[in-house]
Amino acid sequence: MMMNLFSTFDPCTGTLSLNWLSSIMFMMLMNYNYWMNMNNSTIMTMKIINTMKSELMAISNYKKSCLMFLSMGMLILINNMMGLLPYIFTASSHLVFSLSLSLPMWLSFFTYGWIKTPNSMFIHMVPLGTPKLLMPFMVLIETISNLIRPGSLSVRLTANMIAGHLLMSLLGTNCSMGMTIMFMLIFMTLMLFETAVSMIQSYVLMVLTTLYSSEV
Repeated sequence: MMMNLFSTFDPCTGTLSLNWLSSIMFMMLMNYNYWMNMNNSTIMTMKIINTMKSELMAISNYKKSCLMFLSMGMLILINNMMGLLPYIFTASSHLVFSLSLSLPMWLSFFTYGWIKTPNSMFIHMVPLGTPKLLMPFMVLIETISNLIRPGSLSVRLTANMIAGHLLMSLLGTNCSMGMTIMFMLIFMTLMLFETAVSMIQSYVLMVLTTLYSSEV
């Protein structure tokens, strides 16, 4: 019996808890060096990577950094999908996981921009065509917007992953034998939505990070 609704997100479930290792467990499944041909999962993964790479190349000013954004996107995508399996710890539902990805990346680009290209950073503070009376307010608004970017990226991912898992946990605790068929249909629909959310959130975070870097 689940004592607390939020216990499914607890990373410490015992004295020898290895929940955080689930975020790198997928590395054991991606080695195909011993196969003559790539398997279906590897082919599908390569198609996803090539599609994402073509989109990142179109919006990024730094073509060589696309590998970093692709790696981050695939890491988040695989962790999101693994969190849909029963009894698997969802690492992406914690701010520690998402903030440790977004904050260093944002800080590196932010610092690089102000040191190497300060004129470009000042230009982004005041959009083209802004009235002179509103320029001081626009500088303040843009500064606040730049400072909260890593927080907004991490909170967006965490909140979306927590919401669906909480709803499924809440419905699972109130499921009765007489309503099993209806709950099964509801759970199947929620699983489809959660699968879509897992893919969309990893894509959104990757694209937004790329767009933020293109402003430098």
